[in-house]
Amino acid sequence: MKKRSLAVIGTLLIMVAIMAFSLDTSKKTVPIPVIKKDSLVSVAAFKQVYTVLMSARCMNCHPSGNVPLQGDDSHLHTMLPKRGIDGKGVYAMKCSNCHQPINTPGLHAPPGNPNWHLPPANMKMVFQGRTPNQLAKQLVNPKTNGNKTMQQLIAHADDGLVLAGWKMGEGRKLPPMSHAAFKKAWITWIKNGAYAPASK
Repeated sequence: MKKRSLAVIGTLLIMVAIMAFSLDTSKKTVPIPVIKKDSLVSVAAFKQVYTVLMSARCMNCHPSGNVPLQGDDSHLHTMLPKRGIDGKGVYAMKCSNCHQPINTPGLHAPPGNPNWHLPPANMKMVFQGRTPNQLAKQLVNPKTNGNKTMQQLIAHADDGLVLAGWKMGEGRKLPPMSHAAFKKAWITWIKNGAYAPASK
């Protein structure tokens, strides 16, 4: 009888210990963006985002080929520089030769940024020619967006090169909305499910 009582008490003590350890809340958790599922709000927001991504300020550095685009009409860059493996040009024709850390003064002079480059050859992230449906799907797929998570995509709205799109120097047309409006639409799109508009 005593042995049986001891076995029951031992089992109860083990169960209490297991429960106590399972209540440990000291473990840190990685913050995950709150994603609500609202396709109508998400798609409406992406349609605003799309107008910016299709503007020359974004698309010129996201061409379908390996030569960047130039000007408000997005023509091929007149110097015909090539993307290169790292997106920074090839041989003696590097982006940084003309694109200095800051904008060069003067009308239509080369815009600048310390990190001026195209996406690399292994992750071209093409905007040119993409429909809203195609581009939305591309942007949320880590295999085609630079291996970015949703949280990293949200942070990307404040990336230095993204911000440079609104500070491109004299004589260039700005994107169709302010950066603040773009960022709000970008985050609204992602936090409501990052839905792609229907393909036509």
